[in-house]
Amino acid sequence: MSFADLLRPEIAGLEPYTPILPLDVLAARLGIPIERLVKLDANENPYGPSPRTTQALADLASIDGPAGRLSIAIYPDPAQTRLRAALSGYVGQPAASILCGAGADELIDLVLRLFLSPGDAVIDCPPTFGMYSFDTGVNAGRLITVPRRADFSLDIPAIEAAAASSRAKLLFLTSPNNPTGNLTPPAEIARLLRLPLLVVVDEAYMEFAEPGGATSVIPWVPRHANLAVLRTFSKWAGLAGMRVGYGIFPDWMIAQLWKIKQPYNLSLGAETAAIASLSDIDYLRANVARIVAERDRLLARLGALPFLLPHPSESNFILCRVTQGDAHALKLALERAGVLVRYYNTPLLRDYIRISVGTPAQTDAVIAALQQASVGT
Repeated sequence: MSFADLLRPEIAGLEPYTPILPLDVLAARLGIPIERLVKLDANENPYGPSPRTTQALADLASIDGPAGRLSIAIYPDPAQTRLRAALSGYVGQPAASILCGAGADELIDLVLRLFLSPGDAVIDCPPTFGMYSFDTGVNAGRLITVPRRADFSLDIPAIEAAAASSRAKLLFLTSPNNPTGNLTPPAEIARLLRLPLLVVVDEAYMEFAEPGGATSVIPWVPRHANLAVLRTFSKWAGLAGMRVGYGIFPDWMIAQLWKIKQPYNLSLGAETAAIASLSDIDYLRANVARIVAERDRLLARLGALPFLLPHPSESNFILCRVTQGDAHALKLALERAGVLVRYYNTPLLRDYIRISVGTPAQTDAVIAALQQASVGT
């Protein structure tokens, strides 16, 4: 026999998720020094963590430092007590409703693991974040895709029809949506909450929309037994490398999630960094404002290029349709110049590239590279 026959068949046939390569690997592959790379492919915060966060991590490294008894030689708090207390003040919800994970990615997997038996249906609305479909496959679920409309808005009647015909257990919504950048109107979320399934709203990028007046649906959780909201520190707080996410869940659900969460899923370093970030809100919000202002400038610069059609965004990235030439060839030409953007080899996004919002200097660099690449292609 082949021991590979022992594999779960849905895993054996699963298409692997394609993550972004780290800078050192890309630099070596391209033969370009790291300091010359313009990394705009993963929606990271170009300004990094706050000074208090950097200091808190430095203190943690010393057992004699201000962190006191906290030590990386000791297991972290499995109940995430200090972080959940700090988050309670940030989101205005009781700590008992909050669960933290190694990025929102872990929480997506936990939620699916909690509900799915083999063959259970999950509704996904592409183009959107790829982890919903990936983790549905990992957990032996059945993916029901309801594509977005041409303007990337949700097809609400089609979602309702899919929910009725598939008896889906979960629906994932993203606001602002990744990679399209548009918000999900609260009225649409309210309508979909009437469906007999769990609605998971992923607000990973909401901090970038709030300066423009967008509002979170986190306050809705106590009033809707079928609503869960996910957030992350990766984008607005500059902690992508620390992997810290959290969710706000109804009481009946969070009690079950605690049962299946790995005891020490959040490292002491990640918890320390997140707590320090929440103590430096003004600094981080100022960085968010800088990114939002640069997003507007980048949108205008991209719109002036005759071969791109950028879509307005409420996040820290801009999705652009390549109207002349091949989008993948353009991505590769930019890469050879040391400018990294995201390309999705999927039917819905084959003609698009996504550009993260960076610093003003990075905006200038990507525009110059785009202008040069258009000549070369």
